[in-house]
Amino acid sequence: MTKLPKYTLSHNDSRDRWELRQDKTRDLVKSFDTKADATAGGALSRALGKEGGSVKIEKISGGYQEERTFPRSADPRKSKG
Repeated sequence: MTKLPKYTLSHNDSRDRWELRQDKTRDLVKSFDTKADATAGGALSRALGKEGGSVKIEKISGGYQEERTFPRSADPRKSKG
């Protein structure tokens, strides 16, 4: 199995938007008005495309809320979550 690309969804205070960025290059993939817009209805899955990836979702206050893998079938079998 190949390694999945890693992404982070975090809040940009200066733009007051939630941004999905690739961890390695810090390139902006997509931005959202709210965290709910980003996490509902498959928005993250569509933003990542067919390649998929692993997304860490940050809290607005700092720290990580959760991590999601797209597509789900690529989720490692031995993960704690």
